[in-house]
Amino acid sequence: MSKQTQAIGNDMNQLVEDARALMIATADVAGDKVGDARKRLAAALERGREIAVVAREKALEGAKAADEAVHEHPYQAIAIGVGVGALLGYLVAQRCGRKCD
Repeated sequence: MSKQTQAIGNDMNQLVEDARALMIATADVAGDKVGDARKRLAAALERGREIAVVAREKALEGAKAADEAVHEHPYQAIAIGVGVGALLGYLVAQRCGRKCD
């Protein structure tokens, strides 16, 4: 999961860099449409940055809450993990059983 998160972060950073490069490259281009597009792009970049900050904060809050819950109730957390694992294993086995026949 961490590799996927890192890959998404890298993709987002590359997108932001490309958008900024586009804004710089079109700085000398005159025209109302280009100016309007640059303004919309700048606003979208700012909104994206704000959304990323909020998402990061919520993810950290969720991780902290999960960590606290596991530390407060370790046996229940283990039981839930085993139960979910068993259920997923059963579902995968059933699906493979149908496809493998």
